[in-house]
Amino acid sequence: MMKQLLSPALLVLIFFLLCTTTSGQSSAPAAAPSGPSVSSGSSSGPPDITAILRKAGKFTTFIGLLKSTQVDDLINNQLKANLGFTIFAPTDSAFSDLKSGTLNSFTDEQKTALTKFHIVPSFLTISQFQTVSNPVNTVAGDSVEFPLNVISNGTQVNITTGLVNTTADSTVHSDGQLAVYEIGEVLLSQGILKPLAEAPLSPKPKKASPPNAYAPSKSTGASAISSDATCLSPYAPTVASVGVAVLAAVRLCL
Repeated sequence: MMKQLLSPALLVLIFFLLCTTTSGQSSAPAAAPSGPSVSSGSSSGPPDITAILRKAGKFTTFIGLLKSTQVDDLINNQLKANLGFTIFAPTDSAFSDLKSGTLNSFTDEQKTALTKFHIVPSFLTISQFQTVSNPVNTVAGDSVEFPLNVISNGTQVNITTGLVNTTADSTVHSDGQLAVYEIGEVLLSQGILKPLAEAPLSPKPKKASPPNAYAPSKSTGASAISSDATCLSPYAPTVASVGVAVLAAVRLCL
């Protein structure tokens, strides 16, 4: 009888001890994970002009000009120095609308001037175009050869150069430091085309052929005649005297 009562008691005691151990383990603090912690935040640097245009997906030709002329490095370095820029970016379709072979006919200097003519060295919003002074200064330089006039009504921006009239169709990028606006035509000016126009007007001078040492000059004959006359003149009186003597001898013989 005691064995029958003891067995359930032992079972209850063992069950009680097991429950106490389990609850103690569950209340213990969990160990912290090992290894370095990774921050979820990312630091943003200055904008990159070629990355912005490449992301837009329709400025391949303009990107090529920026890189070949190294104007992209100029812009990105200035952006790192917290300077601002406004860029009028022609689409690939705008370059396709140029006369066939135009871009390939440009010299390296013309390509650099063309690229810089699309860049204003300050940040301008659409509304700020209403108050800018024309002609607007560009990175290309002289506003006489590179005139860029911008007229805005607050919502639309019209751009004229004397050769091209176009509009800023949309805003590609604007962050308070760099503004990029899409335009439908390539901005050309007399300052860009002038070297190309002057080229046919200045042909290379013909090289003078060396004188032929064996060719007689025009004055040789006259000089020779003059020289012969000069050489004969001292003997003229002697010849005359001999002639007179001969005539006298003939008369005596007769």
